[in-house]
Amino acid sequence: MTTSAHSTPNIPWAAENTKEHLSKHLGVSFDPEMLRLALTHRSYAFEHDGLPTNERLEFLGDAVLGVLVTDYLYKTYTDEAENELAKKRASIVSTFALAHVAREMDLGRHILLGEGEIRTHGGNKDSILADTFEALIGATYLHAGFDDAWIIVKRHVIPLLDNQRIMGAGKDWKTQVQIAVDKRGLGAIEYRVDGTGPDHDRTFEATLLVGGKAYATAQAKTKKDAERLAAWHSLSDIEKH
Repeated sequence: MTTSAHSTPNIPWAAENTKEHLSKHLGVSFDPEMLRLALTHRSYAFEHDGLPTNERLEFLGDAVLGVLVTDYLYKTYTDEAENELAKKRASIVSTFALAHVAREMDLGRHILLGEGEIRTHGGNKDSILADTFEALIGATYLHAGFDDAWIIVKRHVIPLLDNQRIMGAGKDWKTQVQIAVDKRGLGAIEYRVDGTGPDHDRTFEATLLVGGKAYATAQAKTKKDAERLAAWHSLSDIEKH
């Protein structure tokens, strides 16, 4: 899988610097063309004569990440039930968690974005960061197999199990918000949700409203996750009433 079938425009991109930076932080080597593909957001591809995007690599990386995390959890937490393992997995592979990992390695400044996304700080959006990180896992898997993909997951994703802030994002915050709102009589709860992107790659943005007042807004790959994260980010403000 390469991008050789498409002409690559001569644009400023510090390919060697990017390759060196990401190889150092992720602990794996990259095929330069595969790396460029993994970093090509659809907004950039649209502005450059329909170059291939990183969406297929993201799709693959999401699956590889899921397998590796599930395998680790199954073998490590031998006494936990399926629902507890599922909660752990959901927390550390969430958009919020993967965006956190991406920021830790300053991934945003290496992503190829269109002018519109650059103006709206796309390199710092949770959804773009998380998707690109998954694309890097997909590129690594294609280039070097599960062993190298596991190096990335072991180094950057598995440690999130000890991160209370990340693990907290997987809790039932909507119920906690409901309890807090009912206790204070703050009014009706509503989650205003908008979806963007193609059907196979939707991103959902949810805003929590209580008694008509808007609280936090959060993004995720599913409506349920976006609502849960919005509830989580809103809870402390609600509890101040």
